[in-house]
Amino acid sequence: MVDFSKYADEYVKTISDGLLSTIATDKNSKVLDTNSALETWADETQVRRNVRALFFFAGNGASATMAEHLSHDCFQNADLLTYTVSETSHLTAISNDISYEDVFAFRIGKRCEARDVLITISSSGNSPNIIKAIKTARDKGMFIVTLSGKNADNKSRVLGDLNFYVPLDTYGLVESAHAALLHCWLDLFLDKYAGGRH
Repeated sequence: MVDFSKYADEYVKTISDGLLSTIATDKNSKVLDTNSALETWADETQVRRNVRALFFFAGNGASATMAEHLSHDCFQNADLLTYTVSETSHLTAISNDISYEDVFAFRIGKRCEARDVLITISSSGNSPNIIKAIKTARDKGMFIVTLSGKNADNKSRVLGDLNFYVPLDTYGLVESAHAALLHCWLDLFLDKYAGGRH
């Protein structure tokens, strides 16, 4: 039975416990310390920023708004070239004319190069358009970071160069944890390479 008098405390503790239990892995599924994985991501960001790489963020639903949010924060605060697919005309045309599975992959295939970065945000880690985006980015030789949650055997958590899996089981909890991880990466980058966070 739920103790509603302590609901907020338990909710925050659940997210905190999930974040502390995050499993970071590399492209060979080797488990990494989360701190060092985030620092590697920040270091790679600096390398890619120096060559004016494009940072492509992809997500569906609430994760799409998180992708747009971080894309803007990175553009404004970190001097990164960023991109998301959020135009209604693109989403509807690609979904109608090709397939919804292609809404990210189509743009990645036409616009991105090996120096670029794909960051996927998916609570389930199994969205077909996220998986196709990752595979297209891999074919291009891009650097790929995945954030996922829910089931431990989700597809995307073994497909990136860096993968962050949060072992929480509802969308709201996973999304909250993903937001914290994304801001942690960006703040780490700003603190280490850009004179500090704003």
